[in-house]
Amino acid sequence: MTDILETTPRTAAPVASPAAPVAGAPPQRLLSLDVFRGITIAAMVLVNNPGDWGHVYAPLEHAKWNGWTPTDLIFPFFVYIVGVAMTFSFGKMQQRGASRADLVAKVLKRAAIIFGLSLAIQGFPKYDLAHIRVMGVLQRIALAYLAASLIYLNTRTWRAWAGWAAGLLLLYWALMMLVPVPGLGAGWLEPGKNLAAWIDYRVLTPAHMWAESKTWDPEGLLSTIPAIATCLLGVLTGAWLRSPRTAEEKVIGLFVGGTLGLALGLIWGGVFPINKSIWTSSYVLFTGGFAAVCLALCYWTADVKGWRWWTKPFVVYGVNALALYVLSAFVGRLLIYVIKVPTPAGPVALKTWLYTHLFAPFFSPINASLAWALTYVLVWLGAMWVLYRQRIFIKV
Repeated sequence: MTDILETTPRTAAPVASPAAPVAGAPPQRLLSLDVFRGITIAAMVLVNNPGDWGHVYAPLEHAKWNGWTPTDLIFPFFVYIVGVAMTFSFGKMQQRGASRADLVAKVLKRAAIIFGLSLAIQGFPKYDLAHIRVMGVLQRIALAYLAASLIYLNTRTWRAWAGWAAGLLLLYWALMMLVPVPGLGAGWLEPGKNLAAWIDYRVLTPAHMWAESKTWDPEGLLSTIPAIATCLLGVLTGAWLRSPRTAEEKVIGLFVGGTLGLALGLIWGGVFPINKSIWTSSYVLFTGGFAAVCLALCYWTADVKGWRWWTKPFVVYGVNALALYVLSAFVGRLLIYVIKVPTPAGPVALKTWLYTHLFAPFFSPINASLAWALTYVLVWLGAMWVLYRQRIFIKV
């Protein structure tokens, strides 16, 4: 697993400025980042694995289009965390003597591996290259990480990072609202009827787009631009946490910055709606602000107050976050597409057999679906706990 997602107990050296770590400064453990990542990946596994997609509680589903649910926070939280972790990872490597060229080479390698892992998941088990989906969750993370890393490594101040983030958000707004969509005109933001969808349809083609639509892709090409800004918001947060300010100042700064992001996202959402499927600029500010507030809570409780009795399960998830995501996705596909159970009516998927025999008879349909998802999360907690106890932290 790559350092950008790796959650081995982490250290943070105080810095003289957001871009320049102080050599030889005493390390300080930052548990909250591990905890926040663990909460996020556990939530991602939960919402991705219901027992029955036809019976899911509303908060565990994405918004149909405009608006948001708790589920719509998970993906941008993960991209934001990548940005936060990047500042610590690069700082440690620079202290060890890594040059900018070394770091760029590592970034290129890691982005390629993460992108490839998602293709491996999405193609499994048939690998029909003529119809494989090109974009996806890990692909977006890889591209956002790549772009944000290059910006971070080639600029020196928080003003530059903030300027890049603002510029990307304004650029995306202008493209989506002002550039005419052939056959429709400018300002269209409906499903399959917007500039992002038009570009994806022609560049990716329907054969390589999201299978449930074929007319638009929620992790498409153009909408990756604002996702880079989400990662840069994490970079700004990481720089703030690595600064020489007091813990109280850091908490207050995160709360104030997060609240401002929430407010600006809601205000901008009045004209450019909050929308996960096309990753609108208002969605970036709103979810980035939400992430900052959540990280502030984790930082205050775990690192500042030392209330750590509740953190262990999430640290266990976090120390192998990418491994958990990849393995849980592969096993999920094994249960559905590969492993079959013979029955009088013919072979059925192992997941279907387990669900109908162990869950469906004992709960209402929606609660049986939730029970399966919770069980899946707990099974993987057990697996990750074994790796944690053995000090196995999978990296790329």
